[in-house]
Amino acid sequence: MTVRQSIVFNGDLGSGKSTVSVEIAKRLGLRRVSVGDLYRQMAQERQMTALQLNLHAELDQAVDGYVDQLQRDIAASGESLVMDSRLAWHFFTDALKVHMITEPGEAARRVLLRPSGPAESYTSLEEAKAKLRERSESERNRFILRYGVDKARLRNYDMVCDTTRASAPEVIEHIVDAYEGRLGAEVLRDAPPLLLLDPARVYPTEDITTLRGLWDSEFVGDVAGAGDEALEPLRIGYTGEYFFVVDGHRRLSAALQNGFNLVPAQLVAEVDEPVVGGMSALDFFAAQVRPSTVYDWEAAHGIQLPLPEHALLGGAAVLTGEPGAGA
Repeated sequence: MTVRQSIVFNGDLGSGKSTVSVEIAKRLGLRRVSVGDLYRQMAQERQMTALQLNLHAELDQAVDGYVDQLQRDIAASGESLVMDSRLAWHFFTDALKVHMITEPGEAARRVLLRPSGPAESYTSLEEAKAKLRERSESERNRFILRYGVDKARLRNYDMVCDTTRASAPEVIEHIVDAYEGRLGAEVLRDAPPLLLLDPARVYPTEDITTLRGLWDSEFVGDVAGAGDEALEPLRIGYTGEYFFVVDGHRRLSAALQNGFNLVPAQLVAEVDEPVVGGMSALDFFAAQVRPSTVYDWEAAHGIQLPLPEHALLGGAAVLTGEPGAGA
């Protein structure tokens, strides 16, 4: 992949955008601009919380208008930089667009641990989780109404990185490798986004008893020696909430057995896009991911996957103490 002028970050609150973007700017010797910092300053000047400013911006276009023009001017300037902004991907064309995600409970824990200020403070994990969700939905609705774009759609981005378990240095290394053409060049060129997923958060779609070669020690050892970046990308579907395997159970299993925190993947279909035979990602996930499929995969790999709602309602009761209960 040709090195691009800028890297623009957006993603979940608490996903580590600030930490990662600061360090990547230092490493690449680029200026960093944070729209989040600007919004927090604007909230403080108005004696509002960040959530209150978001809700106010739904009614007052001047709030977004000032920031939007700033981003348009920066994008038009041609300066190579690192941009931390929830909408920069919409304004920048010649940039590596990175979307960062994390499990909502982990995001709330991180936000709760960082120093609070008048624009952003929480008293409990549950409050943080609820307010982060409300802020995110407020932004999403505002962007759909005002710009006609959905920030939750993964195909808006070149890379999607799950930071739930991955350390900041791991995430930084992978993003820089992609930026400089050493990671996922074919996916980035031909079929973005390149997904960097937490293997412990990806759902199987086949019963483990029907899968061959999962415990091939030679293959698992080869994967360990080569590292996660050398792994052939999994083929993945996305429901809008859950990631699932379309092809690559053996590679996913090897990643879990080796303790990888990230695994490369290619997005096959999201939400209503077809996976196979005209079946949408949502329908395929509902048809293939059953309680027994999840429980057996969990037991084999020592992980926990929250049981999706369709599986809970599908007639298979989840008993206290049964694998997956309360995950």
